[in-house]
Amino acid sequence: MKGMKKYYGQKILWYLLTLVCAVILNFALPRMMPGNPVSAIAARSLGGNESATTIQKVYDDYAEKFGVNKPMWEQFLIWAKNALRGDFGVSFSQYPRPVSDIIASAVWWTVALQLPAILIGWILGNLLGAVAAYLRGVFDKAILPLFLFISNIPAFGMAVVLLWVFGIQLKIAPTSGGYGFDMIPNMSWTFVKSVIAHYQLPFWSIVLITIGGQAIGMRSMSIYELNADYVKYSRFLGIRDSKIVGYVFHNAMLPQITGLALSLGTMIGGALVAEIIFSYPGLGTTILAATTGQDYPLLSACTLIITIMVLIANLVVELLYGVIDPRVKAAQQD
Repeated sequence: MKGMKKYYGQKILWYLLTLVCAVILNFALPRMMPGNPVSAIAARSLGGNESATTIQKVYDDYAEKFGVNKPMWEQFLIWAKNALRGDFGVSFSQYPRPVSDIIASAVWWTVALQLPAILIGWILGNLLGAVAAYLRGVFDKAILPLFLFISNIPAFGMAVVLLWVFGIQLKIAPTSGGYGFDMIPNMSWTFVKSVIAHYQLPFWSIVLITIGGQAIGMRSMSIYELNADYVKYSRFLGIRDSKIVGYVFHNAMLPQITGLALSLGTMIGGALVAEIIFSYPGLGTTILAATTGQDYPLLSACTLIITIMVLIANLVVELLYGVIDPRVKAAQQD
């Protein structure tokens, strides 16, 4: 028990240190971008016909309001203190809308799209890999190579292919947005059907690129376990093959749980690109708008939310390893 407490304590401590570093980088990196968005906001509010003194006064007022006239370390302390309360300031590109409102409306679209897609792709990939290792035949020689080829297509490439085939050529699925552009979000069945229709292409673009990588990992681990000494000895003792296979796939699944955590990490990479391709109203599209608009508060908040989601997912997997992997328990007891 003492060894497991030390194991959990070390994992939590390392992830807290990682979170601190991530918070600092999330604040600093966007502010290193060239350009001055505050000047753009001041210019838009004036119209361009005022004197230099008036322009400077308006700029100073906005700089004071956004806090960009303070030293960087002071800006960080104020930002971190407010972020703990869920206050990320006001958006530059969508002024005067609060960043927290923008994040709240975008994050659930991303979670609702990507979490089910990654989980389903992970489950289907592991099932395919296990079947390919155990049954071989057409699963191992045809279906698995096909999905492996598909999984090596970049996320944006898969999104474009599905968009062109099903959206433009066959016209059986919407090509952009999270729902019809002529609709206002509500709980009506018409709106729900529109959301489901717009959900299909982004969802399957993520699922398809997830299956192959998981399948090949599961197949390799399953073949390794099927050829292990304990399997041969169990069969020699006459133990039922179905019982042996259960242990084999249990052991083969352990590395795949790490693969699931890494797959969740794709939410900050290729999977967000799929949102941008389909103009899906999630964090990917929001990050693109924040980057092009030099919106420091919004960009920092988006990347921080995604980083926290990935860290939590990886921490949960690390903690689960202490429960489901006997080798971890044995190492801590030693």
